[in-house]
Amino acid sequence: FYFHTLTPVKTVFGNRPILNAPPTDGSKTSADCPLGQIQRGWWPMRGQPLTLYEREKIELHLRGRWSIRQIAKMLHRDHSVLVRELQRNTDKDGTYRSARAHAKALGRARSPHRRKLDRDDALRNHVVRQLVAGWSPEQVAGRIKNRPESQVIGSHVCHETIYRWIYEGEGRFMGLYQYLPRRHKKRRATGCRKSRKDKGILYMTPVIYRPEEVEEKQVFGHWESDSVVSRASHAALSVQRERSCHLTLITRMPDMTAESTEAVLRGHIESLPHGTFTTITFDRGGEGAHHYKLRMDYGIDTYHCDPYCSWQKGAVENTNGLIRRFFPKGTDFSLISDHDIYVVQEKLNNRPRKTLGYKTPREVYQELTGQVVH
Repeated sequence: FYFHTLTPVKTVFGNRPILNAPPTDGSKTSADCPLGQIQRGWWPMRGQPLTLYEREKIELHLRGRWSIRQIAKMLHRDHSVLVRELQRNTDKDGTYRSARAHAKALGRARSPHRRKLDRDDALRNHVVRQLVAGWSPEQVAGRIKNRPESQVIGSHVCHETIYRWIYEGEGRFMGLYQYLPRRHKKRRATGCRKSRKDKGILYMTPVIYRPEEVEEKQVFGHWESDSVVSRASHAALSVQRERSCHLTLITRMPDMTAESTEAVLRGHIESLPHGTFTTITFDRGGEGAHHYKLRMDYGIDTYHCDPYCSWQKGAVENTNGLIRRFFPKGTDFSLISDHDIYVVQEKLNNRPRKTLGYKTPREVYQELTGQVVH
């Protein structure tokens, strides 16, 4: 039935309490609230499906032009529950009718269809375990398809299926979004990171003159360099990533000066096999101002992105985002041990990558050079 008035209705639905009924325990009622709100705490609502009674209340107050948040507060529900209810059960003409909405919900509840990760316990447990370990849904799906572990041999799952299960299925009750690369509570398009201002760096070669083989990512030895900073201290992380095999090097610096960055790069160049570094691409940050010294001493070509175009070295920018999963903004790098930084580096170098056929950067590096990174 439908309500055509905003007058509170004294009705009992099953064992539900009566609106505006005086309490039996002497506690304060909510009779003075709009439409006689049900007393908070009479029964737990979290995780419980909406009832016909609640759907009728939703329809009533929508007709009274209440906002979704007002209705949710009156029903002691999270507003997202009502948002999903309206998205799923509103008629094509844009009208919400409680009787039809309840029938649709019951029909879906009787449906034998269940999400793939809800049907397969072994597959679900494997996916959750890898997500918690820091893998992205795409890496999890790709590894299952190309290099499956024994417990999931013969199973297949799409990365989009994993995302939907996390945001729309039972996975949303597990809070798994916090293990995703960007930890967004809702799915959304990613933005671009702002580049630093031009610091007047000497002897720069614009990135437009970088060899074509660098763009194709088929030849080993082309690197991108950047820094991860913190407002909590002067200490920062110097990050280098190789474009073809995705190998990542992370080193703590006492500050963001060009001298500190130069010292880090010299250490990498001299400790790794000859020929490991062919080119290095920087942004316009001042920490790369001593690039020309590396060019003169080691014969390494150096390039710089255009102003406000840090996306031209997108590989290391993406790596910075992954590092932020372990060291969020505000982390004081002066209090982080070198061992903790090394652990993060090894986690990144042992993550399977889609562009590598779901091999890890360390595996590809060893195949290309026959060397082991320490």
